[in-house]
Amino acid sequence: MQNPNSQDDSYLQFRQSLEKNAFEDISEKIIAVILFSCALVSVLTTFGIVVIIFQEAFGFFQKVSFAEFFLDTKWTPLFAERHFGVWPLIAGTFLTTAIAMAVAIPLGLSSAIYLSEYAQPKVAAILRPAVELLAGIPTVVYGYFALLFLTPLLRNIIPLEIFNALSAGLMMGVMITPTVGSISLDAIQAVPRSLREGAYALGITKLESIFKIVLPAALSGIIASIILGISRAVGETMTVLIAAGQQPKLTINFAESVETMTAYMAQISGGDSPRGSLNFQTLYAVGALLFLMTLVLNIVSYWIANRFKEKYE
Repeated sequence: MQNPNSQDDSYLQFRQSLEKNAFEDISEKIIAVILFSCALVSVLTTFGIVVIIFQEAFGFFQKVSFAEFFLDTKWTPLFAERHFGVWPLIAGTFLTTAIAMAVAIPLGLSSAIYLSEYAQPKVAAILRPAVELLAGIPTVVYGYFALLFLTPLLRNIIPLEIFNALSAGLMMGVMITPTVGSISLDAIQAVPRSLREGAYALGITKLESIFKIVLPAALSGIIASIILGISRAVGETMTVLIAAGQQPKLTINFAESVETMTAYMAQISGGDSPRGSLNFQTLYAVGALLFLMTLVLNIVSYWIANRFKEKYE
C-alpha cells in the first residue's frame, strides 16, 4: 500500500514542474519579442535613412536634370556659375580608393598569409590584435598624419600639392589593411589542414602549396574582403577631407588636390547651406549615388562569396 505522503510529494513535484515549464515558456517568448524588436529597429532605421535620402534627392532632381548631373564634367554648385556634373567627385573617390587598395591588398593579404602559415601561435596571438588596432585609430588622426607627416615627406621625393590624392590614398590603404587582412585570415584558416598535408605529400613546397592550393581554396573570402575594403575606402570621409582637399577635378593625377563624394558631403554638412536649398539638396543627391554604389559593391561581394564558396566534408 502506497504512502499518502509520497503521493502528495509526487503531485507537488509534478505541479512545480508544470509551473516551471510554463514560466520558461513565457520567458522565452518575452526574450524572442525583445530580440525581434531589436532586429525590427535596425530594419526600420535603415528604411528611414533610405526614405529620407531619396526623398531629398528626388527634390534635387526636380530642379536639376539627370543629364546635367551625369553628363556634365564640372562640379561647382556653390559658385555663382553653377554646374552639377558629379563626375569630378566620382573621379576623386575612385582615384583615392585605387591608391588605397594598391596598398591594402598586398599588405593585408601578406599579413594574413604570414599569420596563418608561417607565424608561431604565440607570435600570431600577439601580432593579430596589434594589426587590428589600426582599425581602432580615429580616421581624423590618419588624416592629420597624412597632411602633416606623409605629405611633407613625399614632397621631398616627388612634386605634390599640399593637398593631394596620393597621401590620402596611402593613408587610407594603411587604415583598410586590417579589414582586408582579418577577413582574408579567417578565409585562409578555414581551408582544411588535409589539403595542405596532401600537397606536402606530393612533394610541393610550402610556398607552392600556399599559392596553388590554399589561396584558390580561400578565394571567395579573399575577394569578399577586398570588395568590403573598397566599400570602406569609398565611404571614408575624414582622411580624404583633410589630406586630399576640396577641389573637385576630373583628373587621374594623384599629385593634385581632389574632392571625394564624402568630402563634399562633409563640407555641405557644415551648416553654411540653408536647409531646403538646392545646395543643401546636393548633399542628398550625392549621398543617394554613394548609397547605390556601396549597395552594388556589397551585393557583388555577397554574390562572389557564394559563387566561389568551397565546401569540404
